[in-house]
Amino acid sequence: MNGQDFERRYAAYKADGERQARQENGPDAAPAPVQERIVAVRKNEDGNLIAFQTESGRELDYVTALQEAKAGRLAHVDVFHKYGRDILRSEPDGIKENNLDNLPEF
Repeated sequence: MNGQDFERRYAAYKADGERQARQENGPDAAPAPVQERIVAVRKNEDGNLIAFQTESGRELDYVTALQEAKAGRLAHVDVFHKYGRDILRSEPDGIKENNLDNLPEF
């Protein structure tokens, strides 16, 4: 297999993954009944996420959102440990539009 075949096969793999992610996690996908989606964010002057709004209208500060995500009460987000602290991020699903940083601000 030459280098172009590798590139072509990887591009097909990536496109298939993005297509599947849109089907599984698109705007019409329903989260588990006990989970809420984050629908808007608040950023500070540096562009850091500092608060989140859920689909029910609840406004969560960053620490509360971390706690709720760890408890499984927030849909489509992950908590990971980096830089010596926990960080909230969108599930890596291949859909840029639903990344926390791309959500509307409230």
